[in-house]
Amino acid sequence: MDALADQEQDQDQDPRPLRGEPLSLDLLNTRWHDEQLFRQPHGLAVWLASNNLTGRAPDTPETLDALLQARAALLALRADPQDTTALNAVLAHGRICRTLDADGQPQEEPEVTDPVWLPAWLAADDYLRLLARGPSRIRECVHDSCILTFFDTSQNGRRRWCDMASCGNRAKAARHYAQRKQ
Repeated sequence: MDALADQEQDQDQDPRPLRGEPLSLDLLNTRWHDEQLFRQPHGLAVWLASNNLTGRAPDTPETLDALLQARAALLALRADPQDTTALNAVLAHGRICRTLDADGQPQEEPEVTDPVWLPAWLAADDYLRLLARGPSRIRECVHDSCILTFFDTSQNGRRRWCDMASCGNRAKAARHYAQRKQ
């Protein structure tokens, strides 16, 4: 089986209820309810494949450790926006190198101190981009039992649930049941 087929297979095995969010939020969403993707067999490989990082970063315990540090930094920052030390420590492992290609087009390429830091650094850098686009659009699902995070891209900026089909419908069903019970 070739690398692309392996990557597609890993993406198909991604058990997370919410996928497709920007990289930093996708990293936060590797934990949901009582589950954690990185505690599952091949969880790191699944996450790397889901984010098109297979082959760009090694599937090693060191990469996982760097990602866990980045996730902890993002969680700390969400809890206290002044707690920037841990995220800045992750960002210190890389930078963007800007160049001009032969066609005169500007290019950006991340440079990291060690390939194991590439996914963690990219996630931290992505979070900065989301903050620049709209910090109020980085949201946690309002459902009581959900801990997932999403970037609200709705036109009116009023998205409340990570996924309308699951958390949104559960909230509506609970309201309906409570009204009928009265």
